[in-house]
Amino acid sequence: MKPMNSVVILVDDDTAVRESIRWLLESVSLDVLEYATPQAFLEAPRPDATTCIVLDIRMPTMSGLDVQERLARNGDHTPIIFITGHADVPSAVRAFKGGAVDFLEKPFSEQMLLDRVHAALRRDSEQRRERSERARWRQRYETLSPREREVLDHVVRGEPNKIIADKLDINIKTVEIHRTRVMRKMEADSLATLVREYFASMGGAPVEEPSNG
Repeated sequence: MKPMNSVVILVDDDTAVRESIRWLLESVSLDVLEYATPQAFLEAPRPDATTCIVLDIRMPTMSGLDVQERLARNGDHTPIIFITGHADVPSAVRAFKGGAVDFLEKPFSEQMLLDRVHAALRRDSEQRRERSERARWRQRYETLSPREREVLDHVVRGEPNKIIADKLDINIKTVEIHRTRVMRKMEADSLATLVREYFASMGGAPVEEPSNG
């Protein structure tokens, strides 16, 4: 099987709609995984690739909105484009509150669908990149000693070495050594990079501008 780069998962109980959309997506070199029922989709393994989901709203056994909620509960935030021939405001509101990236009413133009699919794939690619960066940060963070983590927590909040030394009851030289080790282990080329990656990965926001002191 050839490797998948960008995959569109298509879930719709209408065979004609699936065939039409699959042909359109494959015409622009996108891989398509199609499912006639939500159950078949939910039970299938997810591709290890940049992915988005084109999901029908109304299906006999489970609505697309219920599928969206099931995915969210499972921690799956793959971008979803809803399609429907029976659009209504409550469904659209529920879809967008649930994190849908788009909501298209049938019939829609081929170009509109392609534009929305490419936008959703770009979004998933960015989300994957961010998750990968957070995972790498956590791996590097795990290499820090308990004292180095303490120093890091103070450094990213803009505290100068003297204040850190007083709070941790160690001398300034020891703080400087720990800071150097933290920068090396975290592979940060500057204090600004360290601060940005710390708060992007750990949550929160710096309370002060970082100091080089």
